[in-house]
Amino acid sequence: MDIRPIKTEQDYDATMAEIEALWGAEVGSPRGDKLDVLMTLVDAYEAKHHPIAPPDPVEAILFRMEQAGLQRKDLEPYIGHSGRVSEVLSRKRPLTLDMIRKLWKGLHIPLESLIQDESDENHRQHA
Repeated sequence: MDIRPIKTEQDYDATMAEIEALWGAEVGSPRGDKLDVLMTLVDAYEAKHHPIAPPDPVEAILFRMEQAGLQRKDLEPYIGHSGRVSEVLSRKRPLTLDMIRKLWKGLHIPLESLIQDESDENHRQHA
């Protein structure tokens, strides 16, 4: 088994090609074990070199609304009156700590999506 760390994009591409060739290997077989190891290496490389940032808070809220079939009025217990909901969803008002807590507990929106500093948002806007 010739397995090496993934250090470059060329290593990554070669490893992905090998994973494709091994896809469907029987679990517990030598080919299946090699596939597991290569997938672990790819996961580590992707996490370090191609991280996926969580969505911004408004996108996270809109996604959860779509998933659960919620309307804007359904957000009032978590955000406040309808005008406040509108301000938050149009990005005119930031979420408060109380809103974040309620959205996290009530709608199970991940905290990492609700809590972001301005540098995260500035980076996302210029990406």
